[in-house]
Amino acid sequence: MALIDGPQDLAWQDRLLGLSRYAKRGILVAVDFFIASAVLWAALSLRFGHVYVPHTWDVAGLLFAGPLTTVLTLAQFGVYRVVTRHLGYRNASKVFFIVLLSVLIWSFVVFMVGQFGIPRSTLMVYAVGAASLITLCRVAAGLVLENAGLQIFSSMRGAHRSPVLIYGAGRMGVQLMDALDRSSDRRAIGFIDPAPTLWGQYLKGIKVYRPERLEMLIESEGVQEVILAMPEGMRRERRAVLSELERYPVQVKILPAFEDVASGRVRIADVRPVDVVDLLGRDAVPPEADLLARNTRNKSVLVTGAGGSIGSELVRQILKHEPRQLVLLDIAEPALYTIEREVEQAIHKSDGARPVVRVVLGSVLDKQLMGETLARYRVQTVYHAAAYKHVPIVEANPIAGIENNAFGAAVLAETASAAGVERVVLISTDKAVRPTNVMGASKRLAELVLQAAASESSGTVFTMVRFGNVLDSSGSVVPVFRNQIRAGGPVTVTHPDIERYFMSIPEAAELVLQAGAMAQGGEVFVLHMGDPVKIADLARLMINLSGLTVRDATRPDGDIEIQFTGLRPGEKLFEELLIGGEHATTGTEHPRIWKSDEPFLKPEELAREFAVLQALMTLRDVAGIDRLLARLVEGYAPQADLRADDDVPIAPWPPLSGTLH
Repeated sequence: MALIDGPQDLAWQDRLLGLSRYAKRGILVAVDFFIASAVLWAALSLRFGHVYVPHTWDVAGLLFAGPLTTVLTLAQFGVYRVVTRHLGYRNASKVFFIVLLSVLIWSFVVFMVGQFGIPRSTLMVYAVGAASLITLCRVAAGLVLENAGLQIFSSMRGAHRSPVLIYGAGRMGVQLMDALDRSSDRRAIGFIDPAPTLWGQYLKGIKVYRPERLEMLIESEGVQEVILAMPEGMRRERRAVLSELERYPVQVKILPAFEDVASGRVRIADVRPVDVVDLLGRDAVPPEADLLARNTRNKSVLVTGAGGSIGSELVRQILKHEPRQLVLLDIAEPALYTIEREVEQAIHKSDGARPVVRVVLGSVLDKQLMGETLARYRVQTVYHAAAYKHVPIVEANPIAGIENNAFGAAVLAETASAAGVERVVLISTDKAVRPTNVMGASKRLAELVLQAAASESSGTVFTMVRFGNVLDSSGSVVPVFRNQIRAGGPVTVTHPDIERYFMSIPEAAELVLQAGAMAQGGEVFVLHMGDPVKIADLARLMINLSGLTVRDATRPDGDIEIQFTGLRPGEKLFEELLIGGEHATTGTEHPRIWKSDEPFLKPEELAREFAVLQALMTLRDVAGIDRLLARLVEGYAPQADLRADDDVPIAPWPPLSGTLH
């Protein structure tokens, strides 16, 4: 099936478009002069009722001056510098009124020198006729040349330009087609759009097809790439289209939201590969502006772990709401340097308030450093994102993980309360719910610390926000899969049935700010993560939408194999968000933020258990630590066989003296 005619059918257009700029302008001048002359002669012939012939040379010269005035006026207004193929409505209107103006000028000359028998009615007919015909001729020539130019251009370069389908025939799609027309490696051969009113129509010479014709076009035209041009607000529709495109052996790319294209004009450079955010991203819920700014605007704000995935995004979000001072704390110098540079550049470009930026290199375990930082910079709000979060690494180094995550939270709670901090928000994780790993257990201990602090605090509001995996964070499978696909595979998944919740980093950070603003003290806020996603399905989707195929038993000649490597140390198949279940949660003023009523220990009881835990850590008694965690953290079920070096026999541990509340 050929969507364009071959070069042999377009020989005259080819020669015409190949002329020099001045040759084309000369042709336009000649055509305009001929049309104006023909209209004037026809108007005079109609008026006198016979074929009009000038009776004197003076009359002939005056009649010659009419079309000449039209051509000169068009030239004076720059009409001949306009590319006829891209005339457009505005330029067409301009041509019409310029021709009318030229006739008005010539008519004034006729009346000044004497009419020489030229009737006034003829002048009126000539004005309207010449303006209309010259404009219509330009419009028709523009349409013919535009279509012909696109066809010739595509034919000439078709041998080395890959055919592309554009999914979406709206404004974004049309601008994308213009960008493809200017590119050297792609050519648009058709639009796909679900709107029945567009089917069969042509947009700038390219036909719009119904989605059912997609497979036929891919096969007949050898399409290797489909570019999605749908607005950002149609996320649900975009996900449905991406799921449909997964079935075809094409690479799928996407055009960002029109408002995200800074230049205001779509460029090929704006087209990007489909990301997992496009596949799993949810319909946006507009944030509450008051909640976002309540604890940040004109305040001194500290972000711990400011160089990490969540911490750095929190910093970006906080900057938008004009803090008075922003304190960045991280133990990793390169990460701290990177976020500091980003913040300074953002402030330099901003026209709004410019906060003071403080950089603190150190650990939340340093009690003296934390106390001095909070007091010196008069911190009012703390977002505690500093944590060890990679499950297998913490499982292999349990003491370091517990010390940083649990005891770091304890140091922060104590120093924040002493310094009179208004609010402390802990960034927690779904792995804290009935954990099978030390990382999750240590984060649940951190929650218990803040819950205990909230129960006795009269000034500082302590709260925590719990959510699942964030897309493209340092611990996410997404960048791992992306690199494995780029390297040709295999893509490694731990288990065929493993599921995870996913959320984009910006959405998570935005919801954290809003949840923290609603806190009264001691709550566990839970972010609504949507439906869990099977990691194996995610891997297949990313492979297919990269234009590749999965190699398995049903398709042994596929491109990339998915290998199942077995659960990693401390990893479980399914994550949960709630310890107390659905019945223990209540809604909030935000539809994607829940509030959970969860058990906790009294401060004095928790202090005793932490003292025991500290002693076990000093003795490096990993088995004892496991026993204590099993009694202290509800639902903790360590996979002891996953720590090969743990050969110490586990003796019974006495029950806790404290009571859960």
